[in-house]
Amino acid sequence: MAAAGKAAGRGPLAGVRVVELAGIGPGPFAAMLLADLGADVVRVDRPGGAGLNIDPAYDVTNRNKRSVLLDLKSPGGPAALLGLAERADILIEGFRPGVAERLGVGPEDCFDRNPRLVYGRMTGWGQEGPLADRAGHDIAYIAITGALGMIGRPGEPPAVPANLLGDYAGGSLYLVIGVLAALQHARTAGEGQIVDAAIVDGTAHLTAMIHGMMAAGGWQDRRGANLLDGGCPFYGTYETADGGHMAVGALEQRFYAEFVRLLGIADEAPARKDAARWGELRAAVTARFKQRTREEWTAVFQDSDACVAPVLSLREAPAHPHLAARATFTEHGGITQPAPAPRFSATPGALRRPPAQPGADTAEVARDWDVPALTEES
Repeated sequence: MAAAGKAAGRGPLAGVRVVELAGIGPGPFAAMLLADLGADVVRVDRPGGAGLNIDPAYDVTNRNKRSVLLDLKSPGGPAALLGLAERADILIEGFRPGVAERLGVGPEDCFDRNPRLVYGRMTGWGQEGPLADRAGHDIAYIAITGALGMIGRPGEPPAVPANLLGDYAGGSLYLVIGVLAALQHARTAGEGQIVDAAIVDGTAHLTAMIHGMMAAGGWQDRRGANLLDGGCPFYGTYETADGGHMAVGALEQRFYAEFVRLLGIADEAPARKDAARWGELRAAVTARFKQRTREEWTAVFQDSDACVAPVLSLREAPAHPHLAARATFTEHGGITQPAPAPRFSATPGALRRPPAQPGADTAEVARDWDVPALTEES
C-alpha cells in the first residue's frame, strides 16, 4: 500500500521518456495519453507553430507535457533532436513518409544513437502504398475503409463523426497500443523498432466485428439497415417535445420489455422481431417521445435498465450526475476537460501541468535530460 501511495498521481508510465515531434491531430492526442499515464513527454515545437489555429493555452492535447523549441532545418537542429532521442524510450512523429529522413532524424539516424528506441510513425495513409505521399484528413481515411459509408440515414449522405473515428480511434489509440507493445519488446529483447500506425489500418481494424457479421449474413452493406446503425427502431435516437433527443439501445429482450413499458407503448408495439413492421414500431416510438421533453423522459428512464439516455451537448456532459460523481471531467487551469483515462488502482494518472507553451520548458528539459544543445539552438 505504501508503494501505491508513493506512486499516486504519477501514473503507470512514470519514468518513461517520450519525444513528440509537434504536429496536429492524432500525434498530439497520442502523446497526451502517454503523458496522462505519467510519461515524461517532451514536445519539440517548431518556430512558427505546427499549424493548429488555437491559442496554445487552450490546447488540452498538450497538457502534462513540456515543450522545447527547435528548428530541425537549422544546422544544429537535428543533432539536438538526436540528443533527445538518445535519452528517450519512445519518439513520435507525424511527417509524410521520407520527411524525417531528409531532416536527418529518421529511424536509422535515431537507432544509431539509441538502438532500443521505439520510433512511432503516425500517418493517415501509412508509410507505403499508392496514397502514402498524398495529403489527407480524417474524413478521407475513414471514407476508403468503409467506416464512413456505414454511418448515417438511408438515402442521405454519410454522417460525419467529427474526427473522432479516424484521427483518434483509428489513429492515436493504435499508435499508443503500438508504441507500448514495442516498448515491452525493447525492454525484454533490447531491440527498438518502427511502429507504422496508419489511420486507414486502425479504422479498418475497428470494423472487424462488422465484417464478420457481414460474412455471416447478419449485416447489410448499406446505411441504416442494420441492428447497430440506426436501422433498428430500438437502437437509435429520437426527438423530444422540446427539440432535444433521447438515445435508445434496448437490444436485449428484457431491456426492450422495460423500454416499451416505460415509454407507454407496450400494448400497441408490434413484435420487435418482425422486421417487416419495424417502420410501424419506429413511428410509434417517434410519436411517443415527442409527447414529453428530454428532461421529462430522462426522469422516466433514469432508474431503469431500459438502456435509454439523454443526448447531451459537450457543455452539458460534465454536469451529468453520473459523470460528475465519477469526476469524468475536471477543471484545470480554468479549462473544463476530460480527466485522464483509464483509471489505475495503484498508479493513477493526474493532470500535472497545463497545456505546454511552445519553447517554455527548453532550459528545464536541457537540464533534466542532459541535452545542452537544446539551449544552444533555441
